[in-house]
Amino acid sequence: MNSLKLKIPSLPDNIRIVESFIDNARDEFHFDDNIYGNIMVAVTEAVNNAIVHGNGSNPEKSVELSLDISENFLQFIIEDEGEGFEFEDLPDPTAPENLLNPGGRGIFLIQHLVDEVDFGENGRIIKMGFAVTNDDEIE
Repeated sequence: MNSLKLKIPSLPDNIRIVESFIDNARDEFHFDDNIYGNIMVAVTEAVNNAIVHGNGSNPEKSVELSLDISENFLQFIIEDEGEGFEFEDLPDPTAPENLLNPGGRGIFLIQHLVDEVDFGENGRIIKMGFAVTNDDEIE
């Protein structure tokens, strides 16, 4: 199994570093455009949540991002230093009473873009898995 790791201070501008990390991983391991868009949106959303909500945009706190790669599966793991959150009790952003809320769609979006998602440490860690089809075979 191959893996890559990144640790960044909790500054919203560091999302650009995460985008470069994903681009570099795609270049190195040749995963297909079919999943690239989903990965980019889901991972940057999760890291942004970790920076803003988990660590309160405190540059003294870090967000760790790792990518574990096996033959047919990519797993991104994002960990922050915050208090966590009640990931099982999030309001449904598609409910009529929530449609006009400015936030609350990130986790919903992530859950629909990834093949597997798991929260750990009371929501401080999110593991997102992407299945790789034969067309996307990782090298």
